[in-house]
Amino acid sequence: MAAAPAVYRRVMKAVQKHVGGGADKKHFREFVAAEFRSPVGTEAEARAGLRLAEDYAYHITSIQHQKELLFSYNIAVDRSEEMKKTLNKSAASVGLQLPDVYQP
Repeated sequence: MAAAPAVYRRVMKAVQKHVGGGADKKHFREFVAAEFRSPVGTEAEARAGLRLAEDYAYHITSIQHQKELLFSYNIAVDRSEEMKKTLNKSAASVGLQLPDVYQP
């Protein structure tokens, strides 16, 4: 079982990445922080809470991954914007920048 700070970081990182980091999604982060700060009864309850938090982080990461897979399998959707993002990330990883395409 992982320590509480490591689980807290993992859950907060997953919430930030997959739920969102804007002001309108602030209540998700506040809820997670409040749950980790709340007093815990027994050690068994603490372990169960940490396990639940780990499962939640895994769950929201898996949902996002599944959405990406389903979107990538749908060939009827125009994926040109997604491909541009991928190409820009690949180019940026080696220090290059793709030129903007002129469209009248």
